[in-house]
Amino acid sequence: EGRMRQQTDKAIAESAAVMFLIDARAGVTPLDQRFAQILRKSGKPVILVANKTEGAASEAGVLDAWSLALGEPIPVSAEHGQGLGDLYRALRPHLAKARDADDASEEEEGWDSPLKPLRVAIVGRPNAGKSTLVNRLLGEDRMLTGPEAGVTRDAISIEWKWTAPDRDWPVKLFDTAGLRKKARVQSKLEKLSVADTLRAIQFAEVVVLLVDAETPLEKQDMQIADLVLREGRALVIAVNKWDLIEDKNAASLAIREIAEFGLAQAPRTPLVFLSAETGRGVDKLMPAVTKVYVDWNARVKTPDLNAWMKGAVERHPPPAVAGQRIKLRYITQTKTRPPTFVAKCTRAEDVPAAYRRYLVNGIREAFDLWGVPVRLILDKPDNPYADD
Repeated sequence: EGRMRQQTDKAIAESAAVMFLIDARAGVTPLDQRFAQILRKSGKPVILVANKTEGAASEAGVLDAWSLALGEPIPVSAEHGQGLGDLYRALRPHLAKARDADDASEEEEGWDSPLKPLRVAIVGRPNAGKSTLVNRLLGEDRMLTGPEAGVTRDAISIEWKWTAPDRDWPVKLFDTAGLRKKARVQSKLEKLSVADTLRAIQFAEVVVLLVDAETPLEKQDMQIADLVLREGRALVIAVNKWDLIEDKNAASLAIREIAEFGLAQAPRTPLVFLSAETGRGVDKLMPAVTKVYVDWNARVKTPDLNAWMKGAVERHPPPAVAGQRIKLRYITQTKTRPPTFVAKCTRAEDVPAAYRRYLVNGIREAFDLWGVPVRLILDKPDNPYADD
């Protein structure tokens, strides 16, 4: 409770306005009164919201909310979407002031980088140490942590600036709820938490998969990694609690072998061995994150690609299909994030999967694109009269 109070005070101090939510069915509780006292002393603008007002039983609770001396309560039902328009109108002027203050602050600090914040999600099984890692990165207790699995129930974002030797990186960190096996996801709240984590993965640019060094890269970890790569995100695997491992050489070798075998979509995925509790190795995480982010954004010049493809085909020609040779004619990169390439070739639909892998791994090797998803699309030539 003491840690929660400290973090509440910090959140209030840093906020432009506070939305104070009470349960209209339960009425005003002693804890509500304590929070109201804190808010009155803070001097911050407060929007008092009475939730669960969809039934007649809530009317007394809405009236009771006046006793908190925080102004008129706004009745809403989050579950049914009632009253959200009124809530938005109450919040809107405070949001505008906050945006203006942020703009002024950035100008004063000289934070004029054209880069948008690098979006990094930290995911993993419950109690892998995600919030402890975020606290260690930030150098302060921003996340409530504890031995209970599932202290973090949703995706929480924090804006931060990481100073590298050559430049400053604005970063938006997402600390997420742990992803459990489906059979263990029972409560409605946990189902929402898992959905929130999946949204964070989709919104992120780089995903840090945090695993426990004592039980690393189990089936569920590999499923999470596979999901990240299928979504086309850059991936870094952070092995936490490394200080508890005695034979580090053997453990490191075993983890690397599992990762190489299980993550064929992204060979040589970056691995960082660290201890969020002691801080050892944490300094290696953000360099790995920014390196894989740069690779994820990489663009290869078309002449370089075609010179590479000519050599790759000469070294290992594509196999013949039904007595006819497959001819690779031209390759170009069509997008980044992740790097995506289109190769024009005859009989594109007949190219064996093994040869596709050969081409993809050749691109990785030639242009240093290890650890990020690389997509290769084989397409028919634009010329319909191209010979087969």
